[in-house]
Amino acid sequence: MNTSDTTELLVRKAQLTTTTVRTSPMGTLADGHVRVGIERFALTSNNITYAAMGDAMQYWQFYPVADSGDGIAWGRIPVWGFGTVRESRHPDVAVGEHLYGYFPMSSAVDLTPAKVSAGSFFDAAPHRAQLHMVYNQYMRCAADPFYAADTEDIQALLRPLFITSWLIDDFLADNDFFGATADATRPALLLLSSASSKTAYGTAFQLAQRKGIEVVGLTSPGNVAFCESLGCYHRVLTYDQLDQIAPDAPSIYVDFAGNAPLRKALHTHCTGLRYSSSIGATHVSDMGGAKDVPGPKATLFFAPAQIKKRSSEWGPQGLGQRLVQSWQAFTAAVSRPERPWLHVEHHVGAAAVQAAYQQVLGGKGDPRLGHILSL
Repeated sequence: MNTSDTTELLVRKAQLTTTTVRTSPMGTLADGHVRVGIERFALTSNNITYAAMGDAMQYWQFYPVADSGDGIAWGRIPVWGFGTVRESRHPDVAVGEHLYGYFPMSSAVDLTPAKVSAGSFFDAAPHRAQLHMVYNQYMRCAADPFYAADTEDIQALLRPLFITSWLIDDFLADNDFFGATADATRPALLLLSSASSKTAYGTAFQLAQRKGIEVVGLTSPGNVAFCESLGCYHRVLTYDQLDQIAPDAPSIYVDFAGNAPLRKALHTHCTGLRYSSSIGATHVSDMGGAKDVPGPKATLFFAPAQIKKRSSEWGPQGLGQRLVQSWQAFTAAVSRPERPWLHVEHHVGAAAVQAAYQQVLGGKGDPRLGHILSL
């Protein structure tokens, strides 16, 4: 492939199972831009959530796809990964710089650096001006406190998810767990669906360190043993074992699955439910609304809002220090040689990337597997 071309995986917005691979010329690099070769990126259920909520949450707008004339609305799913600057027409970003950030599922992309500092820059492309800055920031690996050269796969797979996990835990604590921890005579139940997912077990890892809380993982029968092996859930139940939860126990539901029938069943059973937080959609086929669901209304959690709040209160450096400290503790647990939580599988080339996408979309993979892709 010509180094001025990019190969990308496109997904049909209205039918996520339909994909195509397209190679196209990138043209001459414009002044003030950099061309980044995307070397590796992670694909997790979090990215499926980006696609499922692509219109509602503007995820499709980060890397819009021009009309191809075939009558199909195609989209590029954003992913987190690493790339290296191949060509630069920006005075403050050199060829060879290694970057971490939010990329398309492509082999290369052009960015427009702005607000360049020693540690990062932001993409100032006009179509991204109204999108949240968290997703527009690219970290310069040489000055990134999270970065370690020998753990790029784990960073790509877990860093964005863990930041979301950390923020969920922080948001709940910041709101005094919505009164669920007020009764000192019994623990508050934190009920996490899709407990085998990476964002769920990152959240459980954080919550388990707090007093007065029992973290309960909800999962399918095939994933019970995996969830129990992590050591961050006090209890693991299957989805048909809701009757083992005391109905009147003060509780919070953190929904990573996006499964509407499950949400209704849990809300109906848990009369002590204080708050219901909707995070993602690992079960895309079961997504639905909140019609006839009793109890508190499910509220969508938007991580950038909590980042903005804490950045204002603690300053960006204070927030960063807290995140790095927690990240290091989490990755130490995940990477224990005697019992690793994660095994990385690499997929290289268009056919392999398409196959990996279908596997993750189907939601039936081994929860211990982490998928790293390269086009």
